[in-house]
Amino acid sequence: METRKAYWKANLRLLGILLSIWATVSFGAGILFVDFLNRITIPGTGFKLGFWFAQQGSIYTFVVLVFVYAKRMQTLDKKYGVSEDEGEEEERT
Repeated sequence: METRKAYWKANLRLLGILLSIWATVSFGAGILFVDFLNRITIPGTGFKLGFWFAQQGSIYTFVVLVFVYAKRMQTLDKKYGVSEDEGEEEERT
């Protein structure tokens, strides 16, 4: 029972961190810091950085965070013994 609580606590902590990063990038870079970021242009495109974050940067960040979450959850699953891979190995033998 304590293992389950520790597992979910680690899972929720990870979710909180990743969602905070996403919110900071999408809301912060796309809305709050847009004037500051618009002083910088992306080389070769002429797009202002604040505009880019509002249109595409937050989406790219979200996709990267999905992959980070999947990798970290795979590590957490193995650490707490709830990995789906372990069950598949046992079924094969």
